[in-house]
Amino acid sequence: MSVHAATPQRASWATQDPLLLEYYDTEWGEPVTDDRGVYERLSLEAFQTGLSWLTVLRKREAFREAFAGFDPERVARFTESDVARLLSDQRIIRNRLKIRATITNAQATIRMSEREGPSLARLVWSYMPVHSPAPVTDAQVPSTSRESRELATELRGLGFSFVGPTTVFALMAAIGVTDTHLVRSPRRGCSGLWNIDGTRSNVPAPFASTLVE
Repeated sequence: MSVHAATPQRASWATQDPLLLEYYDTEWGEPVTDDRGVYERLSLEAFQTGLSWLTVLRKREAFREAFAGFDPERVARFTESDVARLLSDQRIIRNRLKIRATITNAQATIRMSEREGPSLARLVWSYMPVHSPAPVTDAQVPSTSRESRELATELRGLGFSFVGPTTVFALMAAIGVTDTHLVRSPRRGCSGLWNIDGTRSNVPAPFASTLVE
């Protein structure tokens, strides 16, 4: 019997609330490869900084309504009146710096799409590592990686905010760029991109030629 088949073990954070468990079992680690989807996840990870992911999940639909479905083109055009509107919206996390960062990051995303070079999604996926972590326990799950540090630096250079290595690593894990599911988790390898031992098994076809080794 394989290690993966014996004693399934989810991450401890996923078992703390039914909403977290649903997110873990249906979404976390599944590939997100479009700019809008990556921008939304990056925005939510930034709002999560210093707070719990459960807080963000509970407010996710309100965030989507408040930020125009996380359409970068629409958010990039937000004005000071929109900032004031968001700061008065009790349904979301009302942090001025994070709100402004979300707008700034939409503008940076649009600039990337308007010039020659990678889009936001293509850039993030270009940092897909050759080998993903293979944690047996929660304590073995890293909070950063070489790739997340390098990507964070590149994103900051492109004008993005609230993109520290920890936030970027959380983004990478959430959208399948790396796999931090525990080895015995029933979700290990759920993206179809990683083997149980952390070796890469596949690459999203649109990004195969852009990986940074």
